Amino acid sequence: MSTVAAISTPNAIGGISVIRISGPDSFCICDKVFRAYNGKKASEMEGYTCAYGEISENGEKLDDVVLTVFRAPKSYTGEDVAEISCHGGMYITRQILRLVTASGAELAGAGEFTKRAFLNGKMSLTQAEAVMDVISSNSRSELRYAVALKDGAMFRRISSVREKLLKVLGDLAAWADYPEEEDIPFVEPQKLDADLEDIRAELSGLSSTYDYGKIIKEGINTVIVGRPNVGKSTLMNCLSGYERSIVTNIAGTTRDVVEEYVKVGELTIRLSDTAGIRSTDDCIEQKGVEIAYGKIKEADLILAVFDSSEELSDDDKKIIDSLSEKNAIALLNKSDKERKADTGYLEAHFKYVIEISAKHSDGIEGLEQCLEKMFINEEIDAQGGIIANERQKLCLEMSLSSVNNAISALRAGESLDAVTVLIDESLAGLLRLTGENVADSVVNEVFSRFCVGK
Repeated sequence: MSTVAAISTPNAIGGISVIRISGPDSFCICDKVFRAYNGKKASEMEGYTCAYGEISENGEKLDDVVLTVFRAPKSYTGEDVAEISCHGGMYITRQILRLVTASGAELAGAGEFTKRAFLNGKMSLTQAEAVMDVISSNSRSELRYAVALKDGAMFRRISSVREKLLKVLGDLAAWADYPEEEDIPFVEPQKLDADLEDIRAELSGLSSTYDYGKIIKEGINTVIVGRPNVGKSTLMNCLSGYERSIVTNIAGTTRDVVEEYVKVGELTIRLSDTAGIRSTDDCIEQKGVEIAYGKIKEADLILAVFDSSEELSDDDKKIIDSLSEKNAIALLNKSDKERKADTGYLEAHFKYVIEISAKHSDGIEGLEQCLEKMFINEEIDAQGGIIANERQKLCLEMSLSSVNNAISALRAGESLDAVTVLIDESLAGLLRLTGENVADSVVNEVFSRFCVGK
């Protein structure tokens, strides 16, 4: 492979910047641009050691730096790696990178270093994908699952199922090739059926983690609904921490959907403030109401807001009826005023009814506790691994589908050769998931989503 280099720290001014170099010529390139104050060349340094010195160009000093050396295979990429830590100005950082590339390195592409780590056997594809999850984590829960994936939680779980599939395939192959050998036991259909059921249960259990993993990674797709002037936009601003939606006493102010990512406790929610739902002759407002109902259909969670200082109206009850099969929380807003709304009616239609005052940020703790109760699944252990993205989900579904087909074929009396083909297809799906048997195009697509320098 060629030797590549990139800036691994953010593209902004800071205390220090790091230029990472990886490949067979890493130390030779450093010998050209770096002079250690102790006189030792980079090519003479041992792995996991640092040297203080300077970067020079044509005899002119550019900066004082620290050079760190990692020798193959004990490095992040599995190759010879050098990292230059310089002062964190953007000009000096880019000048050093330019000097490094002029001395023989190529500019690294997106995810180049982690891609090399994968290709050199330093991590599985699921572990590589988790690297960006660690970087982009926004909560303790998200970080916990990302770290577990990076440490191989998913790979270990998949490997356990893979070994069971290989054992079944080995028994079938041995029986097919040497049916007359007395030392090779006959493949009992009942035992094969039980083994495949065990594998199906493990794959199904892993598949069931996808929705939870999606919520942890991407946030809860949440829509605020209610009739005009019940406090939807005030709630949006309260949760966002700033004036994201326009708040007035004029009904119908919000005509379009206003969206924002917000943190509520340990959870991230993708919050949408919609137009007030009511019967209206205003064609623009009608369009806003249609969009609001469309958002309700797509949402993971509905925050239905009602004005506690007023009796429930026909529009309120129409909204309540539309949420009968949805995951919804009723929020009785304006708790600082005298209550007139029929709470009994709401409690009969919603599992959760919470009193709040969005204007004064009262009762938000109750909403936070409710969300954690609804969406934080204590039964799913981070160390057990979760399905983290759509690619992994599709590979797992293919594997599970093939096992289901194998069980059906076995019970229908199909030949063991036909069952073997289906089991082999299931194994192929798992190998694609972990990256042990995956097309180059898939690998390139995975790492194209990485930042340059990682």
